[in-house]
Amino acid sequence: MIKSLNMLSAYILPLIISVILLHSLYKKSCAYEDFIEGAKDGFTIAVRIIPYLVAIMVAVSMFRASGAIEILQNLFSPILNYFKIPTETLIICITRSLSGSATLGVLSDIINETGANSYATKLAAVITGSSETTFYVASVYFGSVGIKKFRHSLPAGILADITGLIAAIFICRLFF
Repeated sequence: MIKSLNMLSAYILPLIISVILLHSLYKKSCAYEDFIEGAKDGFTIAVRIIPYLVAIMVAVSMFRASGAIEILQNLFSPILNYFKIPTETLIICITRSLSGSATLGVLSDIINETGANSYATKLAAVITGSSETTFYVASVYFGSVGIKKFRHSLPAGILADITGLIAAIFICRLFF
Protein backbone atom coordinates (compact mmCIF):
# COMPACT_ATOMS: atom_id res chain seq x y z
CA MET A 1 0.00 0.00 0.00
CA ILE A 2 2.75 2.46 0.96
CA LYS A 3 4.73 1.61 -2.16
CA SER A 4 1.72 2.33 -4.39
CA LEU A 5 1.04 5.63 -2.58
CA ASN A 6 4.66 6.68 -3.05
CA MET A 7 4.44 5.85 -6.75
CA LEU A 8 1.16 7.76 -7.04
CA SER A 9 2.66 10.82 -5.33
CA ALA A 10 5.60 10.79 -7.76
CA TYR A 11 3.30 10.83 -10.79
CA ILE A 12 0.36 12.94 -9.61
CA LEU A 13 1.83 16.38 -10.39
CA PRO A 14 2.99 15.49 -13.92
CA LEU A 15 -0.41 13.87 -14.48
CA ILE A 16 -2.26 17.03 -13.41
CA ILE A 17 -0.09 19.22 -15.65
CA SER A 18 -0.62 16.85 -18.57
CA VAL A 19 -4.40 16.86 -18.10
CA ILE A 20 -4.42 20.68 -18.01
CA LEU A 21 -2.35 20.90 -21.20
CA LEU A 22 -4.46 18.27 -22.98
CA HIS A 23 -7.64 20.09 -21.96
CA SER A 24 -6.15 23.32 -23.30
CA LEU A 25 -5.36 21.61 -26.61
CA TYR A 26 -8.87 20.15 -26.77
CA LYS A 27 -10.46 23.56 -26.13
CA LYS A 28 -7.98 25.19 -28.53
CA SER A 29 -7.00 27.83 -26.02
CA CYS A 30 -3.57 29.14 -25.20
CA ALA A 31 -2.63 27.68 -21.81
CA TYR A 32 0.26 30.10 -21.25
CA GLU A 33 -1.85 33.21 -21.87
CA ASP A 34 -4.60 31.84 -19.63
CA PHE A 35 -2.01 31.17 -16.95
CA ILE A 36 -0.67 34.74 -17.21
CA GLU A 37 -4.20 36.18 -16.92
CA GLY A 38 -4.84 34.07 -13.83
CA ALA A 39 -1.52 35.17 -12.33
CA LYS A 40 -2.48 38.83 -12.89
CA ASP A 41 -5.81 38.27 -11.15
CA GLY A 42 -4.07 36.46 -8.31
CA PHE A 43 -1.63 39.33 -7.83
CA THR A 44 -4.49 41.86 -7.77
CA ILE A 45 -6.33 39.81 -5.14
CA ALA A 46 -3.15 39.43 -3.09
CA VAL A 47 -2.68 43.20 -3.03
CA ARG A 48 -6.30 43.67 -1.92
CA ILE A 49 -6.04 41.22 0.98
CA ILE A 50 -2.76 42.51 2.44
CA PRO A 51 -4.47 44.98 4.85
CA TYR A 52 -6.65 42.18 6.22
CA LEU A 53 -3.64 39.91 6.70
CA VAL A 54 -1.68 42.61 8.49
CA ALA A 55 -4.61 43.42 10.79
CA ILE A 56 -5.03 39.78 11.83
CA MET A 57 -1.31 39.24 12.38
CA VAL A 58 -1.01 42.39 14.49
CA ALA A 59 -4.07 41.47 16.57
CA VAL A 60 -2.77 37.96 17.32
CA SER A 61 0.73 39.26 18.11
CA MET A 62 -0.68 41.89 20.47
CA PHE A 63 -2.84 39.26 22.17
CA ARG A 64 0.18 37.04 22.78
CA ALA A 65 2.52 39.85 23.85
CA SER A 66 0.02 41.49 26.21
CA GLY A 67 -0.02 38.60 28.66
CA ALA A 68 -3.73 38.00 28.09
CA ILE A 69 -3.00 34.34 27.35
CA GLU A 70 -1.55 33.76 30.81
CA ILE A 71 -4.51 35.54 32.41
CA LEU A 72 -6.96 33.38 30.47
CA GLN A 73 -5.02 30.22 31.33
CA ASN A 74 -5.16 31.08 35.03
CA LEU A 75 -8.83 31.99 34.79
CA PHE A 76 -9.89 28.83 32.95
CA SER A 77 -7.47 26.37 34.58
CA PRO A 78 -10.06 24.96 37.04
CA ILE A 79 -12.45 24.17 34.19
CA LEU A 80 -9.69 22.80 31.97
CA ASN A 81 -8.30 20.68 34.80
CA TYR A 82 -11.77 19.30 35.52
CA PHE A 83 -12.06 18.10 31.91
CA LYS A 84 -8.37 17.01 31.92
CA ILE A 85 -7.45 19.45 29.16
CA PRO A 86 -3.88 20.78 29.39
CA THR A 87 -3.87 24.55 29.95
CA GLU A 88 -1.19 24.94 27.28
CA THR A 89 -3.77 24.08 24.63
CA LEU A 90 -6.08 27.00 25.51
CA ILE A 91 -4.17 29.37 23.24
CA ILE A 92 -4.54 26.92 20.33
CA CYS A 93 -8.29 26.90 20.94
CA ILE A 94 -8.33 30.71 20.79
CA THR A 95 -5.93 31.40 17.93
CA ARG A 96 -7.05 28.61 15.58
CA SER A 97 -10.09 30.55 14.41
CA LEU A 98 -7.98 33.67 13.87
CA SER A 99 -4.74 32.71 12.18
CA GLY A 100 -3.17 29.51 10.92
CA SER A 101 0.38 30.84 11.13
CA ALA A 102 -0.11 32.03 14.71
CA THR A 103 -1.54 28.62 15.58
CA LEU A 104 1.47 26.86 14.06
CA GLY A 105 3.76 29.13 16.07
CA VAL A 106 1.88 28.28 19.26
CA LEU A 107 1.92 24.58 18.36
CA SER A 108 5.69 24.80 17.96
CA ASP A 109 5.94 26.42 21.42
CA ILE A 110 3.82 23.65 22.95
CA ILE A 111 5.99 20.98 21.31
CA ASN A 112 9.16 22.64 22.64
CA GLU A 113 7.71 23.09 26.14
CA THR A 114 5.98 19.76 26.71
CA GLY A 115 7.77 17.39 24.32
CA ALA A 116 6.71 15.81 21.06
CA ASN A 117 4.96 12.82 22.67
CA SER A 118 3.07 14.65 25.40
CA TYR A 119 -0.71 14.63 25.59
CA ALA A 120 -0.73 18.44 25.28
CA THR A 121 1.18 18.25 22.00
CA LYS A 122 -1.04 15.54 20.59
CA LEU A 123 -4.20 17.40 21.57
CA ALA A 124 -2.88 20.69 20.17
CA ALA A 125 -1.97 19.01 16.89
CA VAL A 126 -5.40 17.41 16.54
CA ILE A 127 -7.12 20.72 17.36
CA THR A 128 -4.98 22.44 14.74
CA GLY A 129 -6.05 19.92 12.12
CA SER A 130 -9.71 19.76 13.09
CA SER A 131 -10.77 23.35 12.64
CA GLU A 132 -10.50 26.24 10.22
CA THR A 133 -9.27 29.81 10.45
CA THR A 134 -12.82 31.15 10.35
CA PHE A 135 -12.14 34.84 11.00
CA TYR A 136 -9.18 34.82 8.63
CA VAL A 137 -11.28 33.27 5.86
CA ALA A 138 -14.15 35.66 6.50
CA SER A 139 -12.04 38.79 6.54
CA VAL A 140 -9.53 37.94 3.83
CA TYR A 141 -11.57 36.05 1.28
CA PHE A 142 -14.82 37.91 1.74
CA GLY A 143 -12.89 41.18 1.88
CA SER A 144 -11.01 40.42 -1.31
CA VAL A 145 -14.23 40.07 -3.30
CA GLY A 146 -16.06 42.91 -1.55
CA ILE A 147 -18.57 40.97 0.56
CA LYS A 148 -19.53 43.14 3.52
CA LYS A 149 -22.42 41.15 5.01
CA PHE A 150 -21.34 37.73 6.26
CA ARG A 151 -24.89 36.81 7.32
CA HIS A 152 -24.80 33.17 8.43
CA SER A 153 -21.23 32.41 7.37
CA LEU A 154 -19.56 33.58 10.57
CA PRO A 155 -21.94 31.83 13.01
CA ALA A 156 -21.76 28.63 10.93
CA GLY A 157 -17.95 28.82 10.89
CA ILE A 158 -17.77 29.41 14.65
CA LEU A 159 -20.15 26.51 15.28
CA ALA A 160 -17.98 24.30 13.06
CA ASP A 161 -14.88 25.39 14.99
CA ILE A 162 -16.51 24.58 18.34
CA THR A 163 -17.67 21.22 17.01
CA GLY A 164 -14.16 20.46 15.73
CA LEU A 165 -12.69 21.47 19.08
CA ILE A 166 -15.05 19.22 21.05
CA ALA A 167 -14.47 16.35 18.63
CA ALA A 168 -10.69 16.79 18.90
CA ILE A 169 -10.83 16.66 22.69
CA PHE A 170 -13.09 13.61 22.63
CA ILE A 171 -10.97 11.74 20.08
CA CYS A 172 -7.72 12.52 21.89
CA ARG A 173 -9.21 11.32 25.17
CA LEU A 174 -10.30 8.14 23.37
CA PHE A 175 -6.98 7.39 21.65
CA PHE A 176 -4.36 8.93 23.95
